[in-house]
Amino acid sequence: MKKSLIVFLFGFFATITAFAQQTIVKGSVTDVISFNPIRNVTVTIEGTQISTVTDENGMFELTSDLPLGEQILRISKDEYIFKRYPIVINEGQTVNITDMTLERDTSADLFTIQLTEDELDDDSGGLDNISGLLQSSQDVFQRTAAFEWSSSFFRVRGLDSENGSVLVNGIEMNKIYDGRPQWSNWGGLNDMLRNQELTTGLAPSAYNFGGILGTTNMNVRASQYREGGRVTYSSSNRSYTNRVMASYASGLLEGGWSYAVMGGRRWGNEGYQDATLYDANSFFVAVEKQINDKHSLNFTSMYTPNRRGKSSPNTQEVYDLKDIKYNEYWGYLDGEKKNSRIKEIEEPIFMLNHYWDINSKTTLNTNVGYQYGKIGNSRLDFGGGGNPSPAYYQSLPSYFLADSDGPDYAGAYIAEQNFINDGQIDWPRILDANVTNASVGEAGAYALYEDRSDDKLLTVNSIFNTEINQNIILNAAINYKNLKSENFGEIIDLLGATGYLNVDAFDGFQFDNQNPNRIIGEGDKYRYNYNIYSEIISGYAQAQFKYSKVDFYLSGSLTSTTYQREGLWENSAFLGNLSLGKGEKLNFTGVGAKAGLTYKITGKHLIDVNGGYLTKAPTIRNSYSNSRDNNSVVDNITEEKITAFDASYIFRSPIVKAKLTGFYTKIEDANEISFYYADGITNVDEAFNDTSAFVQEVLQGVDKKHIGAELGIEAQVTPTIKLKGVASVGQYTYDNNPDLYLTSTSFGTRGRTQTFTSNLKDYKVAGGPQQAYSLGFEYRDPDYWFFGATVNYLANAYIDVSPLLRTQNFYLANDGLPINNYDEDIATELLKQEEIDAYFTVNLTGGKSWKVGDYYIGLFASVNNLLDEIYKTGGFEQGRNANYTELLADNQAPKRQFGPKYWYGRGATYFVNVNFRF
Repeated sequence: MKKSLIVFLFGFFATITAFAQQTIVKGSVTDVISFNPIRNVTVTIEGTQISTVTDENGMFELTSDLPLGEQILRISKDEYIFKRYPIVINEGQTVNITDMTLERDTSADLFTIQLTEDELDDDSGGLDNISGLLQSSQDVFQRTAAFEWSSSFFRVRGLDSENGSVLVNGIEMNKIYDGRPQWSNWGGLNDMLRNQELTTGLAPSAYNFGGILGTTNMNVRASQYREGGRVTYSSSNRSYTNRVMASYASGLLEGGWSYAVMGGRRWGNEGYQDATLYDANSFFVAVEKQINDKHSLNFTSMYTPNRRGKSSPNTQEVYDLKDIKYNEYWGYLDGEKKNSRIKEIEEPIFMLNHYWDINSKTTLNTNVGYQYGKIGNSRLDFGGGGNPSPAYYQSLPSYFLADSDGPDYAGAYIAEQNFINDGQIDWPRILDANVTNASVGEAGAYALYEDRSDDKLLTVNSIFNTEINQNIILNAAINYKNLKSENFGEIIDLLGATGYLNVDAFDGFQFDNQNPNRIIGEGDKYRYNYNIYSEIISGYAQAQFKYSKVDFYLSGSLTSTTYQREGLWENSAFLGNLSLGKGEKLNFTGVGAKAGLTYKITGKHLIDVNGGYLTKAPTIRNSYSNSRDNNSVVDNITEEKITAFDASYIFRSPIVKAKLTGFYTKIEDANEISFYYADGITNVDEAFNDTSAFVQEVLQGVDKKHIGAELGIEAQVTPTIKLKGVASVGQYTYDNNPDLYLTSTSFGTRGRTQTFTSNLKDYKVAGGPQQAYSLGFEYRDPDYWFFGATVNYLANAYIDVSPLLRTQNFYLANDGLPINNYDEDIATELLKQEEIDAYFTVNLTGGKSWKVGDYYIGLFASVNNLLDEIYKTGGFEQGRNANYTELLADNQAPKRQFGPKYWYGRGATYFVNVNFRF
């Protein structure tokens, strides 16, 4: 008995001692305004797989395998802004953090506006904007860039979106053709794309090496969605006028199944610009089966067919005669507005993802993705008639005022009145011309055709992550892509004609020399017909190290890229394998290396530094001088080289969060290809006696330098009032004088000019403001309504200069000798880059939410450019006047015929969103 008592007492005290020495992290989470507890908040110790969720009282507790020392506790919940709390875990002690707070994320409402291809246009000089970056990020700078500056075509650090990676379930979505994500492939699926993991700049990603703008991975696993549904209706006057969306997620069901579905529609006969129709549907299905504790399969399909009418850039003369909503691409037909330029995209996506939790610290994610479909861009062709553009230079007053015999004021007045009173495509005249031709057995003078790209893309990858210990994480991935891209023109409407001639009306060459003078009909291929094949194999490895005072990482990548063009037609200007059959196979090797560290001065003060160097293949778009006509490759083509560095000071306190970043980016050996009509070209081929041609301008070996600073600061001055200030100041310039040459079927036997030097060094890189500032506030009432206002100032935007005007072609006459009356001072003034005027915008947001039983109703509204400010967002010089004499004459005329073309921002616009959640 005595022995039993001793054993009992020993066991009892051992149990008490063990309990007393247990290591615990616990606490509670409440709403920052109402102080009500929040349930189902995910609580995670960063860098580990240790996590839990809060109960109905907002309480949580972590006890198993806790890492010791300085750690970061992350709390997050859908539709709230996540927070990170530094803690110190000591063995056998309890860390108790009560009343941690979360605030609702208004960017979740903004996200319903911005996830769209709203501002993107292939004909807009590549002004792809920040809204495409899908920033529901919690960084105040990124949110401001996405939601306040996007309408001004602001680019983070002056860089195109091809410098950032967008992934869905670990599968990269950037197009191989131009390196940019095709936003409309998932447009309208906002509810399904909220689960995002973002990195900015060179910061390490667990999915890929990434670009210098960072990585966005959209998680569309069915099991990751909150159970419930949402129905949304929106109204706007921006791109579309109406939108409806409905989504539902099952949560985890018995048997390990879960699913999420969504359908939506966006439509409108006209957006802010005239005749910019919008017709888009969106469908989404994700189904996941959790086979057991270690294996899960997820199937996802996205299908978002969409059509939208394009709008034109215009000269200032055109805007002055009309207004900033003017669009030259449309005219009335049978009493309705018919736009000649429609972009249509139909590229469904299918993906199968296998998730393998090898153990508590190691995962392997294997993915297969397949995408196919078409991208089409329609336009009018006028092989047998006059230019149908209502803004054609010979139809405007400036043409008559520049008459060589002196200004024709009467003709100018008539042109002015005709343009003011009409100024749109004359569809009835086009149909009448075609019907007349058909009546006498001739081919049509006009046709509507579509530039088509039909892609088939297979992607396979595996992503490996393992936590070696509490300090070291390894990430690695291997990727394979295979692309077949069919490219051709297609007649989509004969406009009353019985057929159309498949011949180059400008130069007389046969597009299909094997079938000369062929008369084609609707649905037949036209102008060009070729395939592009590409194969990409890449891999990366990365090590992340986390310690009490310093976190750092090392990452490397290797990529092999091949391109090959296969001409299916022989162009008579490029006989034999110059255009027909498979051309040279291009091979590129890309390497990447980056590293960075975060030094924790204290819990509030941090220093973050990142640096990287990478080489990458030029895109397909910039590898061929004119892939529609021939197999010619850009001279001296090689990989692009990018060097990037940034350093940040970060301050975090319960009231103030701030980040100040300085950055430097150098891009070398890039290529840029442009297409336009030019006058005054010299030094071509001896057989070329004309000075006008439709040309392909090849700019090769381009270097650019991007230097600047970013600041983001927000202060929760009271529980209900938040202030924010954001700034971006940069200088983005060309950093060398690259090579330039022109190609054209008009250039006789040689087909190209000699190579010039384009004196671009120190000219500004166009593409949005190089300075942007924002001040704003937000009030959030305990009764769940909020209101915010922001004032934005944007400056130092420049129009895109013509590289050809900065070559010797500008000052040489047709005989190759200097122009007699050339004045260097006047030339300097003519070639000065135009800076766009700075401007202010004021944006308002507001909303209210109600809880009715177990249901939620939300109202969100925004007004952009409240004061209806008129401002230019970008523009480009026309290359038509390619020498000093012609450019000087154009500038000295009463009105310029070939002045720069501009884009204007929208005036005051609104967006209203109502949703019902259950």
